[in-house]
Amino acid sequence: MRRPRLKAPADFLSAIYHCVSRVVDRQFVLQDVEKEQFVRFMRMYEALFGLSVITYCVMGNHFHVLVEVPKRPAVLPTNSELVALIRKAKGNMEAESLERWFEMWREQGNFAAIEAARESYFSQMWDVSQFMKVLKQRFTQWFNGSRPVRRKGTLWEDRFRSVLVESGEALRAMAAYIDLNPIRANLVSDPKDYRWSGYGEACAGRRLARKGLQRVLAGLGKEDAKDATTVGGMLAWYRMQVVGRGQERRDASGKVTKVGLTQTDLAATERRQGQMPFQDYLRLRVRYFTDGSVLGTKAFVNGIFKSKREWFSEKRKDGARTLKGLGRASPLRTMRALVKIR
Repeated sequence: MRRPRLKAPADFLSAIYHCVSRVVDRQFVLQDVEKEQFVRFMRMYEALFGLSVITYCVMGNHFHVLVEVPKRPAVLPTNSELVALIRKAKGNMEAESLERWFEMWREQGNFAAIEAARESYFSQMWDVSQFMKVLKQRFTQWFNGSRPVRRKGTLWEDRFRSVLVESGEALRAMAAYIDLNPIRANLVSDPKDYRWSGYGEACAGRRLARKGLQRVLAGLGKEDAKDATTVGGMLAWYRMQVVGRGQERRDASGKVTKVGLTQTDLAATERRQGQMPFQDYLRLRVRYFTDGSVLGTKAFVNGIFKSKREWFSEKRKDGARTLKGLGRASPLRTMRALVKIR
């Protein structure tokens, strides 16, 4: 029996999750048209479910979504607010249909039907599992129906994986890891040129992507925050993080062992030399960012461990584990100590 998904404790006002899902058999079936459609569905359900996509990256055989999920509010949207939300996310047809049902039930005095209809939407909102379930199912339906010979069955190899991420340094490290995926896959020479990513959209001027970038940079120290007060400054500051963390790796003979940005790229981009606190964190595609269960400071990880104490054996005394390859010098800790880094 598989363990239930690890989610933030109930007293969290919001929680951030890095979600990953791969195509069955790792087939590279997501081309330009499919990536565009996936992003459309992602933005549609982001609006409908009351979530915020911080950044994302759609690759040829998998996707990453870094999403912030607020707690279900005590005061729920009114009928008119719900209809407006559905109209914004899914268009006029469904919104007008629901509006007519609301009006008819109100005239009949059937308030139980109104509440049931409202709850059918609210039960899916503010929930990372429902968001991912509906997003993956809806995209699969579209994908199967769009094939020259209609396809049947699942598109995704398994349920999505998720890592609970702490705001601040862990969030910035995770966001940069996601935005570096096209570089590591050697699809583009610069992450800003990849259209189906949060950073690429932010550079192209997309409002929601830039809003996500603002969330990444929330909580910066005074000196860093001073340089990221404008849109241009924000993009420049984040670019420094991405470029600094995405450098290529070479062996002693000079052969490239890990695709990335060159020293020339770094020199051309650098504006604040020596002020990149995490420039080494993402030189490798470390599994902690997809398989570590929880990522954050020692206090954050131990807090989550304490809230889920029944999941672990009595022998385990705490939750925080160092990231192999980064060691105790790193402020980040993970819930799950992985044997191998890839």
